Amino acid sequence: MSYVPPPDEKPEITDEVESSRAPLLDHLNELRSRLIRALLALAVAAIGCFYFAGDIYLLLIRPFAAIAEDIRGAPLEFIFTAPMEFFFAKLKIAVFAGLFVAFPVIAWQVYAFVAPGLYKTERGAFWPYLMLAPLLFALGAAFVYFVMLPMLARFTVSMEQIEAAGTTIRLLPKVADYLALVMALMLAFGLSFQLPLVLTLLGRLGIVSASMLGKGRKYAIVGILAFAAIFTPPDPMSQILLAVPVYLLYEISILCVRLIEKRAAAEDAATAATN
Repeated sequence: MSYVPPPDEKPEITDEVESSRAPLLDHLNELRSRLIRALLALAVAAIGCFYFAGDIYLLLIRPFAAIAEDIRGAPLEFIFTAPMEFFFAKLKIAVFAGLFVAFPVIAWQVYAFVAPGLYKTERGAFWPYLMLAPLLFALGAAFVYFVMLPMLARFTVSMEQIEAAGTTIRLLPKVADYLALVMALMLAFGLSFQLPLVLTLLGRLGIVSASMLGKGRKYAIVGILAFAAIFTPPDPMSQILLAVPVYLLYEISILCVRLIEKRAAAEDAATAATN
């Protein structure tokens, strides 16, 4: 025989369900409003950056074109073979640049959403990670701009064959292809430069430890090489240029996590001494 609750218990159960449902709806509504504000900020920034998309593209091709011109002794020509190819390339540039311009607004929306669920000390610890993320991404993009693109230019232009056996093989990069390559490289290096930030945050939360990262070094090397093989052009030099900095960042992450562990141990010892 099944249990039938007394009539006075049903309203309490219903009230508990409704009370638990109300906060969830409030959080979902707040999440929707935060996402709308972030997307609006991105849209406004992208529209503003579209006006400068042509200049940004010229800035992106400058290191590649300069090295190519020095090697071949003639200016490098970029072409597009579809009527709307350069227009869509400028749209991609506008969105890509708009992410950087709108990042402060997007970061604030993320912080405003998660801040109510954090303690005061956790809020203070959250800000440095939030602010360092775009700086590290910009550092990775700068590495691509000042190191990767010149080396990539030397590699690709060296494969030209001018009047070799009556045949001329000349580099004529397409606008869309070059932009896709640069964006892929900047995205790969920008994300890889987040490695110390992510591992330090995980170490601070107690999810990983310095000894764990040290023991997993050989697996990390395999993963880094696979990551470099996927996100770089199919030449060993480009893969090495990505794999070596990422591995150094992994070792820096181990040192950072070890420092966090020592600091936490010192704080625990001081707390135990005062008690």
